[in-house]
Amino acid sequence: MPRWLEGLTQEARKPERATASTLALAALALPVGSALAASNALDDKASTAPTVDTAPDTSIEAAPGGSPLSFASAFETLGAPSAITGPAPGSVDLGSFETPRGAQVIRTLGTGVASFYGKRFHGRRTANGERFNMNAMTAAHKTLPFGTFVRVINPANGRTVIVRINDRGPFIRGREIDLSRAAAQEIGMIQRGHARVQLDVVAP
Repeated sequence: MPRWLEGLTQEARKPERATASTLALAALALPVGSALAASNALDDKASTAPTVDTAPDTSIEAAPGGSPLSFASAFETLGAPSAITGPAPGSVDLGSFETPRGAQVIRTLGTGVASFYGKRFHGRRTANGERFNMNAMTAAHKTLPFGTFVRVINPANGRTVIVRINDRGPFIRGREIDLSRAAAQEIGMIQRGHARVQLDVVAP
């Protein structure tokens, strides 16, 4: 056997130093028996190499004091949804809820000065024959028909009241409407006794 081939064969017989290329060259040059020995040496070297587990880990962190949990068991099983029998106690039924509507304005009367009358006239007859009640939402006007509903807005504070005309007045020059004490208190004009207001005739 040539010296170079003898050296190559000796390298192939040392598994810790053999490589795939040297074993392949030795296998080509050796007889069948020697080639098988070199192939076995390569198999032995492959069997001693560390293995890497490439399978996915489907386990989850172990429960305290227990074995690892499986991926599926880590999720809680949800039951069937409960049937809805009706609204919860205290809830609002939107189907029967009506949005509050503002008063329907029939005619705008513009602005004017409002005053009020109260205890001194309480119980007296009004121009339409009723007894004046200072706690009712009524008012006196010079020309509006009795029973007319008037919305009175105080622009100074944005407060509003709706009154019913049942009396005549006021008879002081420069004043447009005379409110009952309760109506005047509703729009915040008791302290001053009078206020410039916006007047609108509205639907009852």
